Amino acid sequence: MTAKSLLTALLPLVSDLSRELPERERYRRLLEAMRALLPCDAAALLRLDGEWLVPLAVDGLSADTLGRRFKVSEHPRFAAILDSPDPTRFASDSKLPDPYDGLVEGLHQHLEVHDCMGCPLFVDERPWGLITLDALDPEQFQPAERDALQAFASLAAATVNVAERIERLALRAEDEHQRAEIYRQASGQQHKELIGQSKVHKRLIEEIRLVGGSDLTVLITGETGVGKELVAQAIHQASARADKPMISLNCAALPDTLVESELFGHVRGAFTGAVGERRGKFELANGGTLFLDEVGELSLTVQAKLLRVLQSGQLQRLGSDQEHRVDVRLIAATNRDLAEEVRAGRYRADFYHRLSVYPLQVPALRERGRDVLLLSGYFLEQNRSRMGLNSLRLSPDAQAALLAYDWPGNVRELEHLIGRSSLKALGQHPERPRILSLEARDLDLPGVGNAPGINAAELAPALPDSAGDLRQALDVYQRQLIEAALARHEQNWASAARELGLDRANLSRLARRLGLR
Repeated sequence: MTAKSLLTALLPLVSDLSRELPERERYRRLLEAMRALLPCDAAALLRLDGEWLVPLAVDGLSADTLGRRFKVSEHPRFAAILDSPDPTRFASDSKLPDPYDGLVEGLHQHLEVHDCMGCPLFVDERPWGLITLDALDPEQFQPAERDALQAFASLAAATVNVAERIERLALRAEDEHQRAEIYRQASGQQHKELIGQSKVHKRLIEEIRLVGGSDLTVLITGETGVGKELVAQAIHQASARADKPMISLNCAALPDTLVESELFGHVRGAFTGAVGERRGKFELANGGTLFLDEVGELSLTVQAKLLRVLQSGQLQRLGSDQEHRVDVRLIAATNRDLAEEVRAGRYRADFYHRLSVYPLQVPALRERGRDVLLLSGYFLEQNRSRMGLNSLRLSPDAQAALLAYDWPGNVRELEHLIGRSSLKALGQHPERPRILSLEARDLDLPGVGNAPGINAAELAPALPDSAGDLRQALDVYQRQLIEAALARHEQNWASAARELGLDRANLSRLARRLGLR
């Protein structure tokens, strides 16, 4: 590699440093430039978040990779890259499992990565994350290319630094304390992460950030399984009460008498079995947040008592006349239409209005488009770790099946489906495979997984019904195919080209001829 070729690849990134770009676009350009400099089958940028590596951008890897969270201790190649200040290249016969085996985009066979190179990124002299390059050709990378990767890593770190500085400035302009608190809380709690890139998901995140900095009572609504408790946790983490407790109670799990005891506490002798004093959830949550799940199940009697506490901030334990003052932020959740319940006389109007100061609707999974693949990646990585597999992936027809399904049970249904399907698919192998692929038939989705011959091609547009000549009809169909591929890959031309089996330059020329560029 010549100095001229290195300079040619790096100059656009230097120019980008002075431009205001969305974070995702900046990272996409970074990987695109790296693959131009060091041709390979896949590249990734991952941020180190405690003991986890979080993919921020991938090129050439399956869409679900962005939803995965890699625990460093379970991936020795990642650990080796992070432990070395210089680029690391693994021998083609290395026995260390590759985290990306089976995840290279566009490959239906169980091909494993044979040439792998990676480099840590340092920001302000602290480890920030890493970049990786993977190839199916065992001789893809030459020794001299390690120097090129090192030079690229320095500029990549500068790109990351710029992106983070821009983000920090934006956060400070909106609400410095609130947003910094969100970042601090998110840094060590992977299991509470909200994953998604769809427009409706981003709107939800923005609303969480907006209401999180206030003390308003929030009523979270949405279908069963959409993750309402996760949203409540995110609101708490975004608030000034984040360092205080968040106490939860499922109102549907207890009878009325026990609900009152759980909420307000009791004194000795208040009822049969009350052998001592006990603080309720309100007192335990004092200074913090109380989350009431399934609040639509509360009886009218309990609603009246809760309303008094919310209005006055004072409560009495069952069996006691003594008042206790509490400072609690209330977040409630329900899958019921409480406005309709009020109209039907089954819910108190004053209590409903007290709860719904800030209503927050959590979108159903079927409204979130390709987020289903990111969430699948997250659950696949969890199951891969639990099952002790090197790689757990979705075949193209399985991805198509997931995208086509309606998800009445939402994210919870997806989580259970991935776990169940992974176990069933593993049971079909007499010997433990290195790479386990889930096919559409393994998912057993009603009306989708059992359909014969389903594959990703079935998501392509139908042939046009054209009265013109053959050339015109072909142009119309090609235009539809390209537009559909670009939509699936969020306007990433390199990924769309790989899906369509074209060289990117050829796709660009074809798109220009068809009037798409």
